[in-house]
Amino acid sequence: MVFFLLLLPEVAHAGGTAGTGGEGGAGGFGSGGLFMLIAVFAIFYFLIIRPESKRRKERQELIGSLQRHDKVVTLGGLYGEIQDVHEDRVVMKIAENVKVEVAKAAISGKRE
Repeated sequence: MVFFLLLLPEVAHAGGTAGTGGEGGAGGFGSGGLFMLIAVFAIFYFLIIRPESKRRKERQELIGSLQRHDKVVTLGGLYGEIQDVHEDRVVMKIAENVKVEVAKAAISGKRE
């Protein structure tokens, strides 16, 4: 939606000069339109795509580095200590004589 609003002045300009042989033919973007397209992609990349991939990489490193006796917090807000690590889950001690199995993907972070 934003992309079309940004190109609206170019479309209006191209429509008014199509019969006069002016700059920007009936189907062309023109140099301003191409610049706007590149600028919008750059904004999306630096504000959305790059930070999200960075967060995903950090999360994968966190999940891969889990080991026994790490103190962690889950996405649901449970605090506990890891007792055993399996391929896709961990056994977490949340109280004396209370252990729960939690998916590794549910671990949101380590705590000190």
